[in-house]
Amino acid sequence: MFLFKCGNVFCPWARMWALDKKAVNAMEKGKVVVLEDRVPKLKERRRQKANRRLILYLFFFFLFILCVLYFQSPLSAVRHVEVSGNRHLPAERIISLSGITKRTSFWKVNEQNVEAKIARHPEIKEATVKKRLPNTIVIDVREWRRVAYVYNRQTFFPLLENGQLLKQEAVKTAPSDAPVLVGWKSGEAIAEMTGQLAELPAAVLGAISEIHYKPTGEYKDRVVVYMNDGYEVSATIHNFADKLSHYPSIIAELDRNVKGVIHLEVGSYFVPYEPTKKEDDDETKSP
Repeated sequence: MFLFKCGNVFCPWARMWALDKKAVNAMEKGKVVVLEDRVPKLKERRRQKANRRLILYLFFFFLFILCVLYFQSPLSAVRHVEVSGNRHLPAERIISLSGITKRTSFWKVNEQNVEAKIARHPEIKEATVKKRLPNTIVIDVREWRRVAYVYNRQTFFPLLENGQLLKQEAVKTAPSDAPVLVGWKSGEAIAEMTGQLAELPAAVLGAISEIHYKPTGEYKDRVVVYMNDGYEVSATIHNFADKLSHYPSIIAELDRNVKGVIHLEVGSYFVPYEPTKKEDDDETKSP
């Protein structure tokens, strides 16, 4: 303890008096805040902080309730399913394959699982599924190309470019989107012909009406092709795509008013129809 001098005597109370005097001067100048004045302000700050915390908790609570109600209500269900890329399979069939209904929750749709379901169909080459907010499912598919139809017992069976024959997709009316195979009994010949047709340009494939399997002693794999423009082509299976790919340039050099047979077995040459032969062929040509 420091002692202050009172006259010739050091007095401890003199220091206390000096300190009290300084405190009074500081309070008068506003430098010191009395504890009793600060308590209401502290209480007010704590109350405001507690109110903000309560509001935050209530916000998340009601948000959770709304989310639960949304996921259990029809608002979260799939409203629209858009299908693109399909040519032969109708959109309704693809939606049925996907397993998506109007009761399916939009958020429970697994894109990979839906793609796998659709791709199980033999005619589907690839499927892509995407979600589009707020509740639309977009399905894009790629089909295996139908390169021909096998004609048997007045029924047309689609033949895909991968060699698969779609017996369940058979039709009774003659199709126009691919050539018809007539008189084909050998599975190996059909498989080889499928590979050749898959290599043809789309324009040439679309120009073919029918392909008849007519082997001879000289050419075991001979085929007769009837084109949509009235020409007839005699060729062999093993080099069919390579030879027939040049069909547009071949007919460009012919008189379009003179029909006949284009031979492509070895080399290429044209033999016009005899008038009587052309009429007989038109009458005996298969449907």
